[in-house]
Amino acid sequence: MRYLDLLRERYENMDQRTRLAWGVGISLVLLFLILMTAANERISALEKKRKGREADLVEMMALKHRYLAAKAESQQFAGRLASAGGDDSPAKVIEEIGIKGKSSRITPLKSEERGGFMEDAAEVKIEGVTANEAVNLLYRLEKGDRPVLVKKANLKTRFDDPSRLDLVLTIALLKASPQGQR
Repeated sequence: MRYLDLLRERYENMDQRTRLAWGVGISLVLLFLILMTAANERISALEKKRKGREADLVEMMALKHRYLAAKAESQQFAGRLASAGGDDSPAKVIEEIGIKGKSSRITPLKSEERGGFMEDAAEVKIEGVTANEAVNLLYRLEKGDRPVLVKKANLKTRFDDPSRLDLVLTIALLKASPQGQR
């Protein structure tokens, strides 16, 4: 309390003009503090908004990359689908790849329509291939010019030669469904 009394006594001892100057000065300091507090709150709100937008931007960039990858894959699939003609068959695709083994047999299966595509299916049995040839065959089927799905694959080692494999595949060649039938 002593300091307050001392301040009040000094204030009372000042002349009118000095009191007015001190009052204006204190008012300006208080006004400055109020403005700085408001500006600080606004800066904090803008900072929070900026961080939220940066997080949204990072998420949107990830989605953009996923979209572009899906779009490229879709265009690649559309190109592969367009290259599959009406006279193509799973047997023709297997023959073009050129991996034969000791003996091979291709049995056509029932064709089905699924999701706007015709699946021309076949069961392929190739005996006596090496592991490298089997991997090459699967790779060429999935990454080749035509859209081929490997639905089922069964690899067995041969009893007479364990370095060779018997391969049984169920594959489906996708073709565009005729537009009239939907």
